[in-house]
Amino acid sequence: MSASPVDDVLSVAPPALSGDEAAALARDLFGVVGDVHEVASERDQTFLIDGDRPAVMKVSNAAEDPTRLDMEALAAQHAVRVDPGLPVAQPWMVPGAPGGSDDPASYRAAIPAGTGAHHVRMYDRLPGGASVRGAALGDDAVRDWATVAARLGRALRGFTHPAAHRVMLWDPQHALRLRDHLGAVRDRRVRGLVERTLDRYATVVTPLWPALRAQVIHTDLCSGNVLVDESGSVTGIVDFGDMSFSALVVDLASVVESHLAGRAVDDIVRTTRITIDGYERVTPLEPGELQILGELVAARACAGVVVPAARAALYADGDALMADLRSEAVILLEALHDIGFDQFAERIGGHARGRGASVAGLAARRRSALGPALTGLSYREPLHLVRGEGVWLFDADGRRYLDAYNNVPVLGHGHPRVVEAMARQARRLNTNLRYLHETVLEVAERLVESTGPGLDTVLFVNSGSEANDLAWRIARAATGATGGLCTAHAYHGISDAIAALSPEAWAPGERPGHIRTWPPPDVYRGAAAGTTLFAGAIGQLVEAGHAPAAAILDGILTSDGILDLDPEFAREVVRLAHEAGALWIADEVQGGHGRTGSHLWSYRRLGIEPDIVTLGKPMGNGHPVAAVITRSDLAERFAASTDFFSTFGGNPVAMAAARAVLDAIEDERILDNARTTGDELRAGLRELGASFGRIGDVRGMGLATGVEIVRPGTTIADREAADLIVNGLRDRGVLIGTTAAAGNVLKIRPPLVFGRRHADLLVARLGDVLEQLEPELDAETAPLDHGRG
Repeated sequence: MSASPVDDVLSVAPPALSGDEAAALARDLFGVVGDVHEVASERDQTFLIDGDRPAVMKVSNAAEDPTRLDMEALAAQHAVRVDPGLPVAQPWMVPGAPGGSDDPASYRAAIPAGTGAHHVRMYDRLPGGASVRGAALGDDAVRDWATVAARLGRALRGFTHPAAHRVMLWDPQHALRLRDHLGAVRDRRVRGLVERTLDRYATVVTPLWPALRAQVIHTDLCSGNVLVDESGSVTGIVDFGDMSFSALVVDLASVVESHLAGRAVDDIVRTTRITIDGYERVTPLEPGELQILGELVAARACAGVVVPAARAALYADGDALMADLRSEAVILLEALHDIGFDQFAERIGGHARGRGASVAGLAARRRSALGPALTGLSYREPLHLVRGEGVWLFDADGRRYLDAYNNVPVLGHGHPRVVEAMARQARRLNTNLRYLHETVLEVAERLVESTGPGLDTVLFVNSGSEANDLAWRIARAATGATGGLCTAHAYHGISDAIAALSPEAWAPGERPGHIRTWPPPDVYRGAAAGTTLFAGAIGQLVEAGHAPAAAILDGILTSDGILDLDPEFAREVVRLAHEAGALWIADEVQGGHGRTGSHLWSYRRLGIEPDIVTLGKPMGNGHPVAAVITRSDLAERFAASTDFFSTFGGNPVAMAAARAVLDAIEDERILDNARTTGDELRAGLRELGASFGRIGDVRGMGLATGVEIVRPGTTIADREAADLIVNGLRDRGVLIGTTAAAGNVLKIRPPLVFGRRHADLLVARLGDVLEQLEPELDAETAPLDHGRG
């Protein structure tokens, strides 16, 4: 916001040439002959010339710096070079000008004007009419106008000129300078309205201005400077006379102001949102730009009141000339105040959700709107999270929490490469797999390459549940069998078929007749890693009349308590499953994408060869995308019984996210980080366990860690203490969960960008919680049934 003086052209009367004088100038300077008609212009004089060569002649204000006129000509030429489709009126070179076409001075001719000079310029006459009222525009025209404005801003992005640094009161960056001219506004009520608006501007906009994107822009893409056809589509951009170096969003503010002219209050927000939609087809807005767009529109409206009032004395009939403009500006200001600037920003997406909302109120709304079937909120004091960044989550009050719980954003919350890949693809195209698209093929080929020999076919879906459901269907189609095997407290998804393979979610006493479970070895409690129980489960299935179709395993056994299987044992149970005719499904929804730190897929560290691999959760770093990888012979048997298609599975946006995740895992050496940080974390936790008897065992692989919380001196699971620990960490800004059938295992499963300093913080905070809890927990409390795992 410059401290330079206000541009002199706002204090000097415009030229006053007669029609005959204008016709003579057109003829003598440019060789243009035709009927001359003057059109309204605030500080210059503009004439339309109808003849063999239709043109627009502009006669500049005597106070106008000619270098600014040169800047206008250069900018118009630059914009069309960058974007040839832009309908920007081009300047004409003065016949015989000595400088040639590369000299901007060759596009103006000086004529005497008292002690100074007017400069005469000729521009292309573009089709269409000007000064269309915003209320007359349909939605398509509104969007089109905003899109053209964004294209112009993009075209001028690389343009610069010394004359662009100026103070024009129509530019909202100089809105506070309007205070110096408020005395010209004679209506006390209107003056007060402007003062309140400028007070708001000083409080809200001024602090944010230095952070806004800025460049040389048009600044005044209002209805007087844009030509449209009968449908309202833009046919021409004219008059760069207000251009300056300012915030990019100022152009959008000028468009919004024009679009709102004459509209009812209840149509203002809707029209603004449609205008934004059009602009964001080309240039997405940043949060700060959206946040203050209402104030910038209001600042332009203030200029629409103050500038005409201050200049009225320069015109023969100034009040009449500017009355309509002032009237529209006052109506718009009143409407924006009636809506409320904060509410306006909220409704156009300019304010992040969360401000002023109570946790209790939101929880009540959640119960009412989402019903009782949805799983409960985490923690005794629920969190209202509004933002994530890397390994941090932020609540509505701005407090940050170390996220050691969420495995979905494997690369951290809001990873820029993934976010931008999705945004770029969403702006370009999003369809389905009934059309050819390169990215889905690239992702499929990379997945096949990563899984080792045998697996060669990929099917895309949207979630881990869908992937496991599809894997189950493939297994049944390939084997003709109906039985399923899973671990004793597994979780594999929510579909009807896969809920049957998810004992964690079974109701008490429930066990589907076609499913049998097996308890993975509990080394901490001395359970041998034998295969007898797995073989017994197969036998029980067969006895029940259900030949086994598939066994499914989460490679890190998350729901069973994050258990580390012995590779030899894992290979043996896979052999037994195959011997019984069952396929082996490796569920990589939890353990995949580098979680273990040794391999991209957790099953590979066990040395097993699955028939089907399922992916989900981290595959899109939070965007819904999942996959099934299998053998072509199994896919062919499945295809013989059905025609598989998923509307959203493998869509270009999902594939852009999946590719970005795979790229970033490689580029950021995620596996190395998961391995080293996980080892350091567990070392710190074991050291802590030496001081606190409630830590019975620390185990895991990579950045999947389980901490057994037990009654001191025993291996008895202590669910109560685990719950207190989890909530105590939440109160200290660290988020983890619990797992295992007894609910006593601390589940530490952070994004894979979790580093050493984050691990140290977690260990320190856990130590603080344990130290505080020691006197609070009654050592004589009756032991809880810890179940299996």
